[in-house]
Amino acid sequence: MGAEGFGARLMRKEDRRFVTGRGRYTDDIGLKDMTHGVFVRSPHAHAKIRSIDTSEAEKMPGVVGVLTGHDLAADKLGGLICGWMIHSKDGSPMKAGAHPALAADTVRYVGDAVAIVIAETRDQARDAAEAVAVDYEELPAVIDPAKAMDSGAPQIHPEAESNLIYDWTIGDEEATNAQFSNAAHVTSIDLINNRLVPNAMEPRAAIGSYDPAEEHFTLYNTSQNPHVARLVLSAFVGVAPEHKLRVIAPDVGGGFGSKIFIYPEETTCLWASKKIGGRPVKWVADRTEAFLTDAHGRDHVTKAELALDAEHRILGLRVRTIANLGAYMSTFSSSVPTYLYATLLSGQYAIPQIFAEVLAVYTNTTPVDAYRGAGRPEATFVVERLMETAAREVGLDPAEFRRKNFVRSFPHQTPVIMAYDAGDYEASLSAALEAADYAGFPARKAEAESRGKKRGIGLSCYIEACGIAPSQAVGSLGAGVGLWESAEVRVNPVGTIEVLTGTHSHGQSHETTFAQIINDRFGVPTDTVSIVHGDTDKVQFGMGTYGSRSAAVGLSAVYKALDKVEAKAKKIAAHLMEASEDDIVLENGTFQVAGTDKTLGFHEVALAAYTAHNLPEGMEPGLKETSFYDPTNFTFPAGSYVCEVEIDPDTGKTTIVQFVAADDFGRIINPMIVEGQVHGGLAQGIGQALLEGCVYEADTGQLITASFQDYCMPRADDLPSFKVMTTETVCPGNPLGVKGCGEAGAIGSPPALINALTDALGTNELSMPASPEKVWRALRSASSAAAA
Repeated sequence: MGAEGFGARLMRKEDRRFVTGRGRYTDDIGLKDMTHGVFVRSPHAHAKIRSIDTSEAEKMPGVVGVLTGHDLAADKLGGLICGWMIHSKDGSPMKAGAHPALAADTVRYVGDAVAIVIAETRDQARDAAEAVAVDYEELPAVIDPAKAMDSGAPQIHPEAESNLIYDWTIGDEEATNAQFSNAAHVTSIDLINNRLVPNAMEPRAAIGSYDPAEEHFTLYNTSQNPHVARLVLSAFVGVAPEHKLRVIAPDVGGGFGSKIFIYPEETTCLWASKKIGGRPVKWVADRTEAFLTDAHGRDHVTKAELALDAEHRILGLRVRTIANLGAYMSTFSSSVPTYLYATLLSGQYAIPQIFAEVLAVYTNTTPVDAYRGAGRPEATFVVERLMETAAREVGLDPAEFRRKNFVRSFPHQTPVIMAYDAGDYEASLSAALEAADYAGFPARKAEAESRGKKRGIGLSCYIEACGIAPSQAVGSLGAGVGLWESAEVRVNPVGTIEVLTGTHSHGQSHETTFAQIINDRFGVPTDTVSIVHGDTDKVQFGMGTYGSRSAAVGLSAVYKALDKVEAKAKKIAAHLMEASEDDIVLENGTFQVAGTDKTLGFHEVALAAYTAHNLPEGMEPGLKETSFYDPTNFTFPAGSYVCEVEIDPDTGKTTIVQFVAADDFGRIINPMIVEGQVHGGLAQGIGQALLEGCVYEADTGQLITASFQDYCMPRADDLPSFKVMTTETVCPGNPLGVKGCGEAGAIGSPPALINALTDALGTNELSMPASPEKVWRALRSASSAAAA
């Protein structure tokens, strides 16, 4: 094992260029003769396009061209697709409405693009875009998902009657209802999981470039999975054959799910470059464009019920959720409220029967898709709000109620597909409670009351499914792609190593952690290892980064390639040292014949592989291996969170007194990086619980929270100093024993915080985001109810 390997708190290699301003993002790229595109976007949530007059815009200084949805349709480019097929309970397929990259006839949300103006400079394009005259016939809009299926609601897509995309179920309804009929107690709760804007630090961007001589396209974009972008743009949209399209995702400044998807702007920039004779077209979103057009997250309306027996053990769970998918189906949107949500409704608990119904609907809002956690935060919010509420109703300590119902033996088959492979939920809960001094809370609550403050404590025990695999399983559930990963390990003649991976790093520290695995295996310094990703011409194919899959799936592919490299290198070393291959050991960068002083350095064996002067008979020169890895199961990170809050009853202001997170991520490659991932996730989850939330004007569909002036992101002074720790159960499903850590904080923190607030307030009537005004009103309402 190398000194920089598994478990080392190694500083991030990539930070040198990032903190010195030397990162290379899409907007940093300048191509010869590059033009700039600005989109003309609908100011209406729902309208017919009567006409588009581009004549004045075309006369303006610097304008190269103005293209509309009719131009796009004339060139017969396909629309954007949803890549996961969901069937309704009656067996009918989901109702996917057409999604052109530029709307030609109807716009369906504020921000829907109808034209692109291309000019020599961005300012010229922006000025000309304002001169494009669009005549709209405004139509009624529906914004509230709970009203989308109402009689008389505006019809958004002709394919989807009553705006219903699918009515999907999972579990045994009859058996679940029977459990409820035998229940000693039933807890019911109504929940809204508020809509969020991802707000990555780097806005989305795209550069489309067409080479007429080669009839070849190149797309630079802010993508979490460039290979999937190439696949969709070639095979479904029809921009170009796959071998004539290169997609490059350079440094990407954050994604959180919002950069997984294929967006209209990417199609349009590629197509527009060809239309204007091969000059590159660059588009970079401004922040308001990002608010309007980046795929939003969450947005569920749910009614949930939990049935208990007389000993307070769970008998069953029933859930009905309306999921808002916005105006169009995004790339993976259909899977989020189904197989990424309902399959996690068992939580950490042994629940005999679960039945869930999910109704996905269209509304005249920005499309909704995966956002950090993607379905798992929504499921955890349902389960953990129910658990806390039920414990209070039956008079049990919430921690003890959870302990009573934990899954304790593994593997464990849930009623909703998932088969948990390993875990120790008791260990995480005990660690969190001890770190939070849970037993001392009553004294702290009394002290706060003496100062006129309200104090509460809340728990959350989450589980998530990461890796999203195996491919055969997800294929049977409707996924349009496999979810394996690829890797290529190239050992150079001097012993330096290049790793080509189909994953993509946009904050996950692949350049560091992947190099640590190489160091752990071969003993070579991490600064002699380079990680190559994000370019479809360099990496054969890969599935990108999301769902905390990079280590469990991507690094496992690397690990399998390392097996092959090591096996060949040992054959060469054995041949050179005239020893049996079985006697060769590799430690700290040196091949040694066991029990002797015969050694060869890793670099010496590498050089021998390429000089090829003395190789075993029949062996090919070189030292390069590839691997494709398809997991046998999801991985199941889990943990317990404790949140303690104090409320000022005069203002409703919430202060997070402490937040403790105890997570089980399996084996940990770099503890420092894991802690950073957890901190970031906690900040996002706390942001959802206290501060963030999209607000649309109910009648017009205008996004009121379309800037940081109105959409409140968490700042440093909104957050406490987190206490984070880990327990460990090794994942049996991959060779590294890892589980994934990138989403956990955002999954477990919202219910912990809301549970703490409702504990302090003495009422369950509190929705996210729990702003000071909402908290103040809830406190007044609780006081009035108590007085009555």
